[in-house]
Amino acid sequence: MTSEPLHKRLVRIGVISDTHGYLDDRVIDAFVGTDLIIHAGDIGKPKILDALARVAPVKAVRGNTDRGPWADELPSTALVALNSVTLYILHDIQLLDLEPQAAGIRVVISGHTHRASLEEKNNVVFLNPGSAVEPRHSSPPTVAILTARGETLDARFIELLDSKKG
Repeated sequence: MTSEPLHKRLVRIGVISDTHGYLDDRVIDAFVGTDLIIHAGDIGKPKILDALARVAPVKAVRGNTDRGPWADELPSTALVALNSVTLYILHDIQLLDLEPQAAGIRVVISGHTHRASLEEKNNVVFLNPGSAVEPRHSSPPTVAILTARGETLDARFIELLDSKKG
C-alpha cells in the first residue's frame, strides 16, 4: 500500500490564538483529526501547548503577553511549508515586516485582536482565528480550521458555543 503524495493529500490545520492560559475542552474536540495545530500567540501557560500537542503537532509563536523562560523559547514569527503553500505566523499583524506575496507566502496567520477575520489580498490569505476564550466586539469564542490540498485552501471558523447556551 502506498500513501498519497503529500502535495495531493488533504491537510487539516487547527488555528488558535489568545488563549491566555485557558483551554476549553471544546477546542480539543474541534481539533481532533487535524494534522497540525498553529497557536498564534498569547498562549498564557506552557500547559496549553502541552494539551494541544496531545492532539497534533504544534507550531506556536510568542504573543505580547507571553512571559517567562518557556515563552522566551518561542519565536516571534514562524514559517510553515505545507504542501506547496507557505504559511507565515505572527501574533500582531501590525508587526508584519515583509511583503507576503513577494516572499512567496500564501497565508498569513495572526491573532491579537480577539476577533476572527478572513480576507484575501493580492493572492495572500490573512487569517485570524479570533480568541478561543476572550472574544471582543460581541464576537463568540472561535478557532479556525484551515484545509489545504496542493495550492487549494479553505478556511472556516468554529464557534465554541457553550452547550448549555445552545
